[in-house]
Amino acid sequence: MDLGLRGRVVLVAGGSSGIGLACAKEFAAEGAHVAICGRDPDRLAAAERELAGVGTGRVSATSVDVTDTDAARRWVDGVAADLGGAHVLLVSGGSPPVGTTALFEVADYRAAVDRVLLPAVGLAMAALPHLRAAGWGRLIFVASETASVPIGPLVLSGVTRAALVRFAQGLAVDVAGDGITVNVLAPGGVRTPPMERAAARLAGDGDVEERLAAMGHHNALGRLADPGEVAAVAAFLAGERASFVTAGVHLIDGGASVTGPELPHLTGVRKDTYA
Repeated sequence: MDLGLRGRVVLVAGGSSGIGLACAKEFAAEGAHVAICGRDPDRLAAAERELAGVGTGRVSATSVDVTDTDAARRWVDGVAADLGGAHVLLVSGGSPPVGTTALFEVADYRAAVDRVLLPAVGLAMAALPHLRAAGWGRLIFVASETASVPIGPLVLSGVTRAALVRFAQGLAVDVAGDGITVNVLAPGGVRTPPMERAAARLAGDGDVEERLAAMGHHNALGRLADPGEVAAVAAFLAGERASFVTAGVHLIDGGASVTGPELPHLTGVRKDTYA
């Protein structure tokens, strides 16, 4: 399937690893020019080398702290000037600390907003003039399943991702007449470097792979997602064929939202087990 991304300029914030890098690779494979940013120069350099071997378009990687609104805007404007415009912005960022509501102070909520919500808002606002000038654009925010489903121990994620959804949906109305769509991805458990590090800490001296497998048992498919599976959805939403898809929250959780948190993987379970 030709997604119509060849020659398009795609910016991926948080594109040096995990879901962001997987998305950047999908865009590169479609023939787009891809610019990524992140904070770790070593990871950026490795990601740039990886992307250069994937597609035929140009690739750039820049160290940027996207919590600095001015720095984020300079990155967007610089990419647009260097590559001849901007057509797609995908924002993939970090996650706030884990914990239930009363564990956090007001300062923790403020820090989570500063880390998760405001960088996405700032990047989108920086990209909008370029997308409008092109008369075609895609804004895609990688959030979390907490954008759609409340999860008690992930309250900071839920607060910031729900706010991001409302921002995205409001923006979708504002920019629809400019040929721009806005969508939010809400992935569940994905095998990313942070997930692997968490599994290693939880496993201690035990089997890390066994711990990772257990992390995926809460969904209907009984496993964690590969970052490329999320990236495939992002690439479709960025393409021409998704031109009527906007203001959506796209849950990519392997069916976790319908299995319930306490149910095991159901393959082979007798129909009367829970009767």
